[in-house]
This record gives sequence, C-alpha cells and structure tokens, in this order.
Amino acid sequence: MRTIRHLMLILAMLAAGPAIADDVRRETVHFSAGTSGSTINAQLKGYQSVEYTLGVTAGQKLSVQLDSSNSSLYFNVVAPGADAALYNSSMDGNGTTITIPSSGNYAIQVYLMRNAARRGEAANYALTLYVE
Repeated sequence: MRTIRHLMLILAMLAAGPAIADDVRRETVHFSAGTSGSTINAQLKGYQSVEYTLGVTAGQKLSVQLDSSNSSLYFNVVAPGADAALYNSSMDGNGTTITIPSSGNYAIQVYLMRNAARRGEAANYALTLYVE
C-alpha cells in the first residue's frame, strides 16, 4: 500500500508541469480602460513558464484562448488558494469559458510540456483573456 502511495505522489509531481518549472515569470493583467479583455503576445522557451494573475468576481465568465504554432504549449487556470487546476488545456483544449465560482485573483499558467521543454523548444503565443 505504501508503494502505491509513493508512486501516486511521484506521478502527481511529474504531472505538475508549471508548478515545478525552473523559471516562472509572474505578471498581473490589467485591461485598458473601458475594455473587458486583452491579448498578450509573448514567448517562452524550455522550462520557462508565465503566470498571469487576473482579479475576477464570482459569477463572471472568464474566457481564455491560447494560440501558438507549438503544439506542446498549454495553460492551466487556477483558483485562489487551490491545489489543482480548475481548467487544464493539455486535457481539455486551448480555449475555454469558465463561470467563476468565487471572487479573487485567478492564475493563468502558460507552459511547455516537459518533452518540449527538455528539448529547449521555444513558443511564440497569443493569450486572449476576456471577462464578461
């Protein structure tokens, strides 16, 4: 039984991806006055990841779309204080709309999958965020 728990813990740590990334850049997202959205054009390489923080209110809808020519680039949406992603694009696709369950600062983590990071791949991307 102990061996199974250890194996599950190791698998969970490997799946964490951006949570154990070497180089995490953090940015707070602010929309321009009178707008409800923004597109961020950026690049990351290897084990770099970016965590965009956005304040939203319970009941609002958060739309996230990630476009890149690198098919190993993904994002997670993480609620404040959560241990697990509310949305994982590597499993569910690179676009979503989420109804926000509780107010706070949500994190959108953009990262390369481990296979691409290991090879030192780079990814240019456009991350579109919209709140209604």
